[in-house]
This record gives sequence, structure tokens and C-alpha cells, in this order.
Amino acid sequence: MQDFENIYKTYSSQIFRVCMGYVNDQDRAKDLVQETFIAVWKNLSGFRNESKLSTWIYRIATNHCLRALEKDKRITKVEMPENIAAIEEESAEEKLAFLYSAIAELAEMERIIISLELEGLPQAQIAEITGLEAGNIRVKIHRIKEKLAIKFREHGRFE
Repeated sequence: MQDFENIYKTYSSQIFRVCMGYVNDQDRAKDLVQETFIAVWKNLSGFRNESKLSTWIYRIATNHCLRALEKDKRITKVEMPENIAAIEEESAEEKLAFLYSAIAELAEMERIIISLELEGLPQAQIAEITGLEAGNIRVKIHRIKEKLAIKFREHGRFE
């Protein structure tokens, strides 16, 4: 079993990005990462290796994010400028903020799936984390990407 410090160093940035996909707020995402790793630390001795360590950690993070969303039932939305096409060049940070805001508008399960997909998890592992069938994940990812592409086109983000 790995020690906690190595586990944290390995997964914390990935878990942060997953949490950002849920809450679209850096401070809340940092809090959720902290809560996730507190739970990992408390339960690490009980981890039974029935799944990959990464699957277990993503599942904990997902559960914390879902509970956070249930508590306030509202999603922070980023206000878009009226004439977005007039923006000549955006920074990478602005592009990422738009992506997170678009993800935040997706349904709960879609946010989970696309956040894990963006982290590069294999579809079989995403299926295990979400409890869905592996074959269903591929279709859902395709549909989610289509929804996001439409959102990007509507805001002049794609040529």
C-alpha cells in the first residue's frame, strides 16, 4: 500500500479538476479536495484492493461533490459578455473557466462522466465509478461532448 503523502501528490491535482467540473468555484473545489483526502486518510487502512486505488479515490471525490451540490441545489454560473465574438484572444484561464461553466450546466451524472473522461480515466473505470454499464459510458461520453460542442458554438468558441 502506498503512503498517504504519495497518494496525495499523485491524485490531488486530478481530483481538483474533477471537483471544479462539479462546482465551478476554485475555493469550493479546494475544500472538496481537502474533504476527499481527509476521507482517504481516515479510510486508507480499510481499503481492500477490490478496485484500483484511483477508482476508490475518484468515487470518494464524486460522493463529496454530489453531497455538496445537494446541500445548496444551485450551481454558480459565469456571466458571459453580450458580444463574446468581440473578444480577440482569451487566456487559457478564461477558456478553462468557460469549459467549467459549460460542464456545470450539465446534468449531475453527465458532469461526473465528463470530468472523469477529461482526467483520462479508461471508460471501464468510469463505468465502475459511476455504476453504469461500460458500453453505455462510450455513448454517454459522445452525447456529452456533442452538448458541450453546441454550447461552445452558441458562444462563438468554435469555428
